Amino acid sequence: MHLVVHADQRQFSLRDSGSTLTGSGWTPEALDHRIAAEPGGIAIVTARSDVVESSVTLCPSAPSVVAEAEHVVEADLPVASGKLVISGPADYPWQEKFFSVLPGLYRVRVSFVPAGPPSVTWNEHEFGEHYRYVVELWPVSSASGVEVLRQGASVWDG
Repeated sequence: MHLVVHADQRQFSLRDSGSTLTGSGWTPEALDHRIAAEPGGIAIVTARSDVVESSVTLCPSAPSVVAEAEHVVEADLPVASGKLVISGPADYPWQEKFFSVLPGLYRVRVSFVPAGPPSVTWNEHEFGEHYRYVVELWPVSSASGVEVLRQGASVWDG
């Protein structure tokens, strides 16, 4: 599923529809990892506080790492309700996107792929590079924590 998300405050999130993110995942490491994981979901750090392009794909097992990705990180995501919510922090409920999956624990891989500006209106005055945030998830039987598979540049967001 291709998405355009308003990543206000340089982030957007994936969470179970029955959960609320509390901000507990925002640790000093989260900025380096570019993902803030907590029991209810994950926040993906973006290079811009702007409209960003993303895709969400459900896979049967761990896919190959996206070759052109500059940064790749994985985290666990419990989806007890079977309904995944994708939204920016300033989105109203009617702006949230939903993705149905079987209830359970999922591993989420986020790949930061260099891209041009999105095809929709964007803020050309915002600092930061344009990326496409490729989100792939697959069912797992046990938790693994956050793991960076490919570390991008330490200065990357303008």
